Amino acid sequence: MTAAGTIRSHREADVAGKRVLVRVDFNVPLDAGRIRDETRITSALPTLRSLLGRGASLVLVSHLGRPKGKPSKELRLAPVAARLGELLAVDVARSPEVVGLISTTMAEGLEPGGILMLENVRFEPGEEKNAPELARRLATLADLYVDDAFGAAHRAHASTVGIAEHLPAYAGDLLLAEIQALGRLVDDPASPFVAVVGGAKVSDKLAVLQRLVERVDALLIGGAMANTFLLADGKSVGESLVEPAAVDAANAIVDSARQRGVQLLIPTDVVVATSMDSPDGTVVAVDNITGDTAAYDIGPATAERYASVISTARTVFWNGPMGVFEKAPFATGTLAVARAVAAGDAFSVVGGGDSVAAVTEAGVADQISHISTGGGASLEFVEGRALPGVEALRRS
Repeated sequence: MTAAGTIRSHREADVAGKRVLVRVDFNVPLDAGRIRDETRITSALPTLRSLLGRGASLVLVSHLGRPKGKPSKELRLAPVAARLGELLAVDVARSPEVVGLISTTMAEGLEPGGILMLENVRFEPGEEKNAPELARRLATLADLYVDDAFGAAHRAHASTVGIAEHLPAYAGDLLLAEIQALGRLVDDPASPFVAVVGGAKVSDKLAVLQRLVERVDALLIGGAMANTFLLADGKSVGESLVEPAAVDAANAIVDSARQRGVQLLIPTDVVVATSMDSPDGTVVAVDNITGDTAAYDIGPATAERYASVISTARTVFWNGPMGVFEKAPFATGTLAVARAVAAGDAFSVVGGGDSVAAVTEAGVADQISHISTGGGASLEFVEGRALPGVEALRRS
């Protein structure tokens, strides 16, 4: 199921003198038009450089945010196109539309080595509906299709699935690397296999937690979702973000881990404050969370314990922060996990925006075996679910 060998690489295609429509995932975080993290752009560069170096011209398709089928000034791709041009040291032309006369004229005018970026594909209402007409119109812009947007592969959209029915379809380097790396977690992880899962809600990651318990030797829980496990363990969590409705699910995961001999760890101490905007926090044992405070990070004892378990691993999967990582007083636990994952010799996969940001901030990104750009796609892959974008390439 996970082998990448059944999917054609773009490197197998003769692209000289041809227009290639490349579905990229440039869904980067923006702050007043400034790109906060360009990982998803830089990750696509090997594919783009290879295609350009072999004589292709490129028509790039990406989404940005969730405009829900309508144009949004804040979600236009102008900042992305500008930064891509800087990274590639070429001019990136930009169409003000996704499909239409302007895009068609600009695409047809591309010379070998030229690049055209279409406007945010989710401005089109047909994108998320996988509308056949939008897929057909996108396909008229190019001679063949390359999908390098693993982060959108779990969506059956016109630019990820429908278009593959109209053009010869190939995978980009990033998409293939994601399948190969995540496939190692699913098919043949070296033991001990340690998974570290954080984030806000148990309900968001229930399926992947259930699946991981079947595979891992140790499961380490952090972030706000740990509060639900603490509540299930009979602890008071004060004003902490918690899901009372998910307590039974948390208990089921704990019971499954116990039955399988999996070491499941939840925090023993946390960093609390009366608000996530507090200038600092207080470390307390999980038995001492008072009613007017909330847990915003794992504590130092928990971080040290987690690091000790991670140090024994031969395979590590980390998805989700240990606390409110974007706030400096509550970033310590996440950064500690980042350094621990990077320190060992294990095959390591890190996914999720905050986890990726943490290894970058900690200065250890180059020590991670694979940094996944997938987000939800990575989790669904690890769950064992078929990804529509990947399956479309298999069928092509």
